[in-house]
Amino acid sequence: MTAALDSIQTKETWPTSNADETHDEPAQLSPFARTIFEAKYAMRRDDGSSETWAETAERAVSNVLGALGYSSGDPDYEAALALVRERKFIPGGRYLYASGRDLHQTQNCLLMRADDSREGWAGLMRRAGMALMTGAGIGVDYSDVREAGARIKKTGGEASGPIALMNIINGIGRGVMQGGSRRSAIWAGLSWKHPDVMDFIRCKDWSQEIRDLKAADFNFPAAMDMTNISVLLDDEFFEAYGNADHIRHRRAHEVYWKVVSKMTTTGEPGFSIDVGENAGETLRNACTEVTSADDDDICNLGSINLARIETREEMAEAVRLGTLFLLAGTVYSHLPYDEVHAVRSRNRRLGLGLMGVHEWLLKRGKPYGPDRELGHWLDLYAGSDFWAATYAAEHGLTPPVKTRAIAPTGTIGIIAETTTGIEPIFAVAYKRRYKTAGPLVDIHQFQYVVDPTAKRLVDGGVRPEAIEDAYTLSFDVRRRVEFQQWVQQWVDHGISSTINLPAPLTDPEDQLSFGEMLMEHLPRLRGITCYPDGARGGQPLSVVPYAQAVGQEGVVFEENEETCVGGVCGA
Repeated sequence: MTAALDSIQTKETWPTSNADETHDEPAQLSPFARTIFEAKYAMRRDDGSSETWAETAERAVSNVLGALGYSSGDPDYEAALALVRERKFIPGGRYLYASGRDLHQTQNCLLMRADDSREGWAGLMRRAGMALMTGAGIGVDYSDVREAGARIKKTGGEASGPIALMNIINGIGRGVMQGGSRRSAIWAGLSWKHPDVMDFIRCKDWSQEIRDLKAADFNFPAAMDMTNISVLLDDEFFEAYGNADHIRHRRAHEVYWKVVSKMTTTGEPGFSIDVGENAGETLRNACTEVTSADDDDICNLGSINLARIETREEMAEAVRLGTLFLLAGTVYSHLPYDEVHAVRSRNRRLGLGLMGVHEWLLKRGKPYGPDRELGHWLDLYAGSDFWAATYAAEHGLTPPVKTRAIAPTGTIGIIAETTTGIEPIFAVAYKRRYKTAGPLVDIHQFQYVVDPTAKRLVDGGVRPEAIEDAYTLSFDVRRRVEFQQWVQQWVDHGISSTINLPAPLTDPEDQLSFGEMLMEHLPRLRGITCYPDGARGGQPLSVVPYAQAVGQEGVVFEENEETCVGGVCGA
């Protein structure tokens, strides 16, 4: 096959599969999974009906692999299509939504660096707007922006500082709702050495009045509410922290323990760690799993559903085909703005991920944690490097610099009906809030969800209260951190994983214990974030008893309504 251009034009392409085939989703998707699929990713026909999952799979595979010359009848094409139809590999949400559209920007997030100049600020606003309006999240390292109050020689004024710029970008994100329903995803990072880092750590300290308004309406505007934040740690941080004679020893301890205090009470900031061979890779995507040192780099995501892979041979094949799909995506995808082209052509980063890891363990009767057999499967996962280099050479492309990143796989994990990323089951049953676009105003809805993995276990006779989940594991936080550190050995980018805590840790002794445990593992992680249950009002997921949710799956409730209208029941 001949090499393809880095960007190609295609028309909106509909597959020809028959909706009555056995691959059609009514036989596969649960009511909740189908609701999310149709709301977020399915194309609409002229008559208003939604395409099926089988059609979405064919739309994505035909367009993306077509960029490298693969078509129906080719063995790799047919194998990749079957893999997606069977939800053993699911491309990132951008692929599901945008493949085949006139603007087929199928790559998830842009990684940016804020430049300390008027031109740099204006340029970041342009790039952020272009990225968010095409459905890509953004991550920005603001460490090069001078501190607030610094003198500006040319104008004689004072610098606003990085936090002011962060709030401008946050405001752009508030106004951009791609496709009418996709919330902007933004991340901000600041070096631990920056003079404004203490203000950064506190930048989401909302007043009680704001918290109450957020609890009543999750979308009520607040400072930095569209943005996840992390303090960036480098090799010097760990040198300074452990050496009492280091000039920055005191500063390292002040920053570390202030972050620990905040992350264990409010959930933010987290830490981003870029040390050793990863030094300088301070740019992150919105969920922090893809890393780079290069401004305008881009992430490119798809995940293997480990829970549906039955054998090591099938796992090896999923790695091969998932890598091929993502490599083809670096050729197929349009880009939000011109500067990204050169960086993508040079780096060609792939983010082959995993989901269903906890379900894989549960199916084998194993606890959540490091496991020798799982390690052998992860060895196969690391084979993505070989396949990326092999297919890049075959198609005349630059070889990808890195190939593996484990994303949080939120909505595609719901479609896959398995555990997301390396996360444990969130809860056996929970309430999930979300927003859809109404004819005049946005509609806030929720559904009760019985976790699909938990349901399969309960149907097999396991008591709901006996199933290990994120809530029960929140009382064993060391095990969560140790597992993330263990899996990181096979991941050359990062892992997006949130460590759940049962409640905010307000006792200084509890914070000390957590911080000492975390420091043991921190140098071998790429990033860490926590969420204490109840730390933020209006949180989208809330644990509910199994008995409350069972039997109500598929019912759509509209928040703040008291009657059933048009089949949507108020609550």
